[in-house]
Amino acid sequence: MTLASAASGTDLRLATMLADIGVVLLVGALFGRLVRRVRQPVVVGEILAGVALGPSLLGLLPGDLTHKLFPTDVRPLLSAVSQVGLVLFMFLVGWEFDQRLVKPHARMAAGVSLLSIALAFALGAGLAVFLYPEHMTVAGKTIPFSAFATFLGTAMSITAFPVLARIITENRLMGSRVGTLSLGAAAIDDLLAWCLLAWVSALVTSHGDYAGLLRIGAYSVVYLAVMLLVVRPAAARLMWRLAAAERWSLLLAVLCAGAMVSAWATTWIGIHAIFGAFLFGFVMPREPARVLIEHARRPLENVSVVLLPVFFIITGLGVDLGALTSGDWFALAAIVLVACVGKFAGALLPARLAGFSWRESLDLGLLMNTRGLTELIILNAAVSLGVLDGRMFTMLVIMALVTTAMAGPLLSRRPAAATPSVPVRRVERTDTDRSESLADAVEPRV
Repeated sequence: MTLASAASGTDLRLATMLADIGVVLLVGALFGRLVRRVRQPVVVGEILAGVALGPSLLGLLPGDLTHKLFPTDVRPLLSAVSQVGLVLFMFLVGWEFDQRLVKPHARMAAGVSLLSIALAFALGAGLAVFLYPEHMTVAGKTIPFSAFATFLGTAMSITAFPVLARIITENRLMGSRVGTLSLGAAAIDDLLAWCLLAWVSALVTSHGDYAGLLRIGAYSVVYLAVMLLVVRPAAARLMWRLAAAERWSLLLAVLCAGAMVSAWATTWIGIHAIFGAFLFGFVMPREPARVLIEHARRPLENVSVVLLPVFFIITGLGVDLGALTSGDWFALAAIVLVACVGKFAGALLPARLAGFSWRESLDLGLLMNTRGLTELIILNAAVSLGVLDGRMFTMLVIMALVTTAMAGPLLSRRPAAATPSVPVRRVERTDTDRSESLADAVEPRV
């Protein structure tokens, strides 16, 4: 191959990637608009768009259209673009996390979160006993049962905080005790979910070597200490100086670079890159709130709006409904059932014990059962770690769709639950309420 032909091939792949991104944005926007008409979060439409462009629908048509639209040699480029969008999104999720969301019902939120996670995790790990024999081999390698069971338990335990914030806003639950309690519990859920994912990453990366696992754990503790004790105060001083000098472009460059380097650091340690991006956002200062929202968070959110839909397409290309066997459909039903029972019962029981009505308790269970984008992030992380085969990945993506889609329609039949019963503390725009800020921020995604 001559240098000219190699360059031509590279240019063609880049051009195809750009065209694919254009298709992704248009199809994602179309599906997102359609699902909003039936009161579904936009993320459901974008996931469906990815599935439709993959082998489950477009790939069934004559001419192998999925492969022609997304050639094999272009998919790594699309995956790289999606990872950039994902890292920036996880940085924003960490930055938006606010302990004030937990304070209105701190003890109750912790109880709901811990019980729902514990029950869902236990049921998921129990289900893994039956699913493992069929899915123990991935790409010719045998996955340790401990890694498979831990991951499946983690997948069952997820509550997607960004999607939940939008559902609460659209159903006018922001001022109710169900809304404030579910936001607080979901915030704790999100934090624990990333810790569980970090544990699964370390477990898989160490390949069952306890010495390697201890090494990853020790490096993780050092990394966490550096982020909290060094990076957090240094970032606070730097951001105040850049904001005072109105050096907005430099501020954005520092934030993006920090998120990328932190993601690289956790990958080097042996835990997934998204954990590094999330933690870098978590340690970022929230003040001065107004200027940071206007000049930093919103520009990054706009970049995420363009890049993150590619992540859904990469997810959709991995979903192949035609590859599921008759036994897999029974397994899928069991997965959906276990996922719903774990989160419903884990949220409903403490709510009833605290004096919530049956209607409020059921609404809380529905909200905590929402998985959405957070679930997809963890599923893709598991694929990159080599924990899931294609069939299991497909079943878990469908479970994420079902549990996310069911919340809106069922909540809409319970208008009484939207009656405010506990006032939510309001703050000025200069110290923005993070629950509303996040709901606004993630609207294109959810």
